[in-house]
Amino acid sequence: MAAPDLINKVEIFSLLGTKERSTLTNMFKVLTIREDQVLFRFGDPGDTFYVVKTGLVELFTHDHGGSKIVLAKCGPGNFFGELSLFDGGARTATALALEDSALLVLSREKLIKFLEQNPSAAINMITVMGQRIRNTGNLLRQRVTRNVNEESKDRRTLSEKAADNIARICGSMPFLLIHVLLFTFWITWNIEPIYHSGINWLKRAVFDPFPFGLLAMTVSVEAIILSTCLLISQNRQAAKDRIRSDIEYEVNLKAELEVAYLHEKLDNMHAEILARLHNK
Repeated sequence: MAAPDLINKVEIFSLLGTKERSTLTNMFKVLTIREDQVLFRFGDPGDTFYVVKTGLVELFTHDHGGSKIVLAKCGPGNFFGELSLFDGGARTATALALEDSALLVLSREKLIKFLEQNPSAAINMITVMGQRIRNTGNLLRQRVTRNVNEESKDRRTLSEKAADNIARICGSMPFLLIHVLLFTFWITWNIEPIYHSGINWLKRAVFDPFPFGLLAMTVSVEAIILSTCLLISQNRQAAKDRIRSDIEYEVNLKAELEVAYLHEKLDNMHAEILARLHNK
């Protein structure tokens, strides 16, 4: 039987009445585990809830890069496995005993019977669970696979925006046509006056006679400015491509880890089956 004082301190039952907590206390059983013993693994079927009576249990999972994320270290009075009480779904973390521990265990079947008799207790328990789930979600949200749009959203400086706009304009067909027309007009205007029968039939002020030195200098300066803007824009695009490549790598790595996890789970199941057959 569980210790009533310990159950009274469990957060998930804090909103229950004295009578309800007393009834629930009688439903718990005591389980002892050794140091470094895995109580359950991520993805295992779950239908039990645990309260740490003595000892220390670590809850952890792994992110897409294989790094370990410690969700909580549960000491006396702390609880875990509460999601399985309501949905009976798979475990969302791995539980590892950091030292010899004694746990109070409550099965989902007994909890359902308790809630059928005390329906108001379900609302109180869900209220407490909601905040814990929210906090865990906030932690994991910082470690999930990155979003390409979020990572590459506009953080450009004014000069970078100008370079991108210039690069976009000079890479367009209107830009080319404007320059063809401008050069044609420039060269035509500065051709030496044409004489016909000794009469100058086209009078104009020539400002850049052949070999068009002013035009050559203008084109050179323009080429330097445009090439610099293009290089700046290309560097920024290369940075975006690197982000995209990193994200694709992380997605592939996460898929590989999931496959490896399935292999590990199958190996564990196979070992358990062989052990049971051996014991029989």
